[in-house]
Amino acid sequence: MREISLHILDIVQNSIAAGARTVDVSISEDEHTDTLTIEVADDGAGIPPDILQSVLDPFYTTRTTRKIGLGLPLFREAARAAGGDLDIESSPGRGTRVQATFKTSHIDRAPLGDMAETVALLVVCNPDVRFRYRHTRGTLGFSFDSAEFRRMLGDIPPTSPALAVVLKEVIREGLAPVQRA
Repeated sequence: MREISLHILDIVQNSIAAGARTVDVSISEDEHTDTLTIEVADDGAGIPPDILQSVLDPFYTTRTTRKIGLGLPLFREAARAAGGDLDIESSPGRGTRVQATFKTSHIDRAPLGDMAETVALLVVCNPDVRFRYRHTRGTLGFSFDSAEFRRMLGDIPPTSPALAVVLKEVIREGLAPVQRA
């Protein structure tokens, strides 16, 4: 995948497929350690220990629609190509946490991509899931909680296409100071 945001989208879709009601996406940019850290944590079904050992194998999947599962292995390879790695922790019935690290200045690090578009898409297409997004760089940070946003909407349908446009702008404006730093 050409952008890290597409990996995040894929991992979050896995969370939703696992029955997650809440998904937390955190992005941390640390200039002092030259590290970009991406974390996706959910409260879904979790992964049993015997399956957890195999999820990074591209030739293993629990899906019946295809014989391979490339999302996590590709995300891990993107992190490793940029001097980082990927870690997965999971507990059946309690959820899963995927954390990828990248060396920010590495020549092979993919761009982060359009996180405003990614978060807006997830929120509008999954109205029953709570998304919490946090992006920090040094002392600057931006947080978004879809539950708070929906409360502010009142009677506006959460799946409205017009809402996606407004939501993207709200997130872009919130992220602007963090991304300019």
